[in-house]
Amino acid sequence: MNENQISYLIRGAIFDVYNKLGPGLLEIIYVRALIYELEVRGLSVKCQVPLNVIYEGVDLGVGLKMDLVVDERVLIEVKSVAELAAVHHKQVIAYLKISGLRLGLLVNFNTDNISGSILRKVNGL
Repeated sequence: MNENQISYLIRGAIFDVYNKLGPGLLEIIYVRALIYELEVRGLSVKCQVPLNVIYEGVDLGVGLKMDLVVDERVLIEVKSVAELAAVHHKQVIAYLKISGLRLGLLVNFNTDNISGSILRKVNGL
């Protein structure tokens, strides 16, 4: 499966979680429900994936954690905030660059319109 096919399945899972739980819950609840929905769809999901920062070939000894990585190809960064900030978008782009992944989804579950709260980010590599 390519990134676009995986992304399509992820969007369906996000809609299912949102329709069943609604907005206003803690981020971890959405993460766990999303893991369940993705695995039901036959996707491999890793949670809190460590990401070491390498600068000019040197491991800085500082680790980041990506919320979810699906099928080793797509990053999902889950939020449950009143409003996404510019830094949330930049975070996903930075994670994509550092990890070498090509596609990331930023999703905010604390919304009245989930379809407008799933944002696609692409790493131009």
